Amino acid sequence: MDNNKSQTRREFLGGSLISALMLSSCDQKPHAFMTDEPILPSGDLVKLLSVDGEIIEVDRAFLKPVPDITPVTNEEARIGIEGKKFVMVIDLSRCKNLKKCQQACNHVHHVHPSQNWIKVYSMQEAEHTAPYWQPTTCMHCDEPPCVKVCPVDATFKRKDGIVLIDSNRCVGCRFCMAACPYSTRVFNWEEPDIPLEIAQQAYNCETSTPQKKGTVGKCDFCPDAVRKGELPHCVSSCPNGVFFFGDLVEDSVTNGSETVRFSELIKDKAGYRLMEDLGTKPSVYYLPPVSRNFPYESGLENQAPANSHSH
Repeated sequence: MDNNKSQTRREFLGGSLISALMLSSCDQKPHAFMTDEPILPSGDLVKLLSVDGEIIEVDRAFLKPVPDITPVTNEEARIGIEGKKFVMVIDLSRCKNLKKCQQACNHVHHVHPSQNWIKVYSMQEAEHTAPYWQPTTCMHCDEPPCVKVCPVDATFKRKDGIVLIDSNRCVGCRFCMAACPYSTRVFNWEEPDIPLEIAQQAYNCETSTPQKKGTVGKCDFCPDAVRKGELPHCVSSCPNGVFFFGDLVEDSVTNGSETVRFSELIKDKAGYRLMEDLGTKPSVYYLPPVSRNFPYESGLENQAPANSHSH
């Protein structure tokens, strides 16, 4: 896998993460970080991807701001990103139940903690088997039952594999929640507690904000970030590298510090999908909790008793 490291990282991100470095590449200056005025280092180091596909650290003071990409319309959001098929791999051997993924997701999408889109379950197969932690997101199925039962086309699947919700169309029937075998959707029973400036925005399918009372919400794979070449927030916020995200077409996934071939990772680590027999064909794969980085007990301090779960 190491031989493919630079190549696959470069293929997946396509240079998007180094846009801050490349903005001034056309300038007649010795290098991209030089400016007309002297700049003092801030001491705040930012990790970026170099043109050689390696992670480098650059002082934030030397970076030029990158303009925000104009949000796509909801009609464009229904199509997706051409030529991509996004996939996630969750390594159960690395999960310590820190819930950093959950916190980051809630913060970015303005989701109340009681409405978590990412749930971390305490799992145990049988009485004498070892328990483990299992982060659970929307599976973004290739055969999504939620899409098939929606009477108003509010939940839909894109060409790039991501399943999204258009809250402007959602009528709150909750058929999709009943159809989802993974129980990853939540219903907004009350008005979401969000800042006024967010609440007044038009709903955007790619950001899934603002959430609305009487509609369904769920993990969206952060397509607005992905469109900019960034990783979903659950991936970038996890300090233990639990989540890998990437492109099935390029056969490449990364957790931000490691980039590997998706096919090799699944083959070498015996990857699997939940409830495979249902024929939903999830886009989320799991690596079994073997040779663990942390003992199960180390995550108990972050587990609320009411949220415990087993099967």
